[in-house]
Amino acid sequence: MEGKATDIQRVEALGAHHDRSSFASGAEPLDRYFRTQAGQEARKRVAAPFVLVLADGSIAGFYTLSATAIHLPELPDAIARKLPRYPLIPATLLGRLAVDQRHQGKGYGRFLLADALYRAVRSEIASFAVIVDAKDQAARRFYERESFLSFPEQPLKLFRAMADIEMLFR
Repeated sequence: MEGKATDIQRVEALGAHHDRSSFASGAEPLDRYFRTQAGQEARKRVAAPFVLVLADGSIAGFYTLSATAIHLPELPDAIARKLPRYPLIPATLLGRLAVDQRHQGKGYGRFLLADALYRAVRSEIASFAVIVDAKDQAARRFYERESFLSFPEQPLKLFRAMADIEMLFR
């Protein structure tokens, strides 16, 4: 397996100095978003994109975080019963996550996910869970392996409770 953890230099907020032009994950909508929209969304504070920068300065992957809310009835009954009866429950959206094709299979996707979860749990803003919208069944399986649960009526929409995420980082 090529690539080592020592190749990773840092995960940082996307900035104008990051070269996104050659990024190619193999998922055109994600690539297009990263190349053309991510910077605009960061400036407008619609999403917070973060990039995995390798020791050579190249970008191996990215993800975005933003605020969202869950309609209480969307959650599984066993979980919804334990929550206040607010119509909307605050959550954090992991909107996009992608790894450049040159770096896939090296564990960088899991590394980015762990970084996103850590940033979400460290936030001082109330958030019940991290939400993801998997783009396909393969992405769904990736998140399920990381202990995300599907919404009952939306199998490609998954969540992981913040209380569970907190336990990861204790």
